[in-house]
Amino acid sequence: MILPDYLRPGLRIVFCGTAAGTASARHGHYYAGPGNRFWPMLHETGLTPRRLRPDEDHLLPDYGHGLTDLAKTAFGPDARIPAQSYDPASLFGKINDVQPTVLAFTSLTAARLALGRPEAAAGPLASESGLPGIRLFALPSPSALAKSHFSATPWHRLAEEIRG
Repeated sequence: MILPDYLRPGLRIVFCGTAAGTASARHGHYYAGPGNRFWPMLHETGLTPRRLRPDEDHLLPDYGHGLTDLAKTAFGPDARIPAQSYDPASLFGKINDVQPTVLAFTSLTAARLALGRPEAAAGPLASESGLPGIRLFALPSPSALAKSHFSATPWHRLAEEIRG
């Protein structure tokens, strides 16, 4: 396992990436790459009351959010992750165990791979029969490598939906 899961029952959102990036694997913390927008977006959208640092990732469940990845045995850019490293069945099992309100994929690639939906776009997604009662959401990747495709709008929409 490259990074530990931060999961427990009662979470509002579980954020799921494809796999740990190179910087995250090196530092041992989620979304640790320079220029990654994950932690700033959580604060900007009001999902956390302050901007957390990557080395505070273990605190995220205290704010009602969890962290995991679709691939737990490989790291690096998505293009270099072997297809067999992605494990949707394991992800679904973990998510069904903790029953968050929302499973939010932190990249369209993660959503498409996990759900087998090549057409998945940013925003709310149709429910998945393997995850009954859990809302699904796809977000643009916060990675600095994906900055040309980034939009904060879906991140704000997720936060608005969580606030009800």
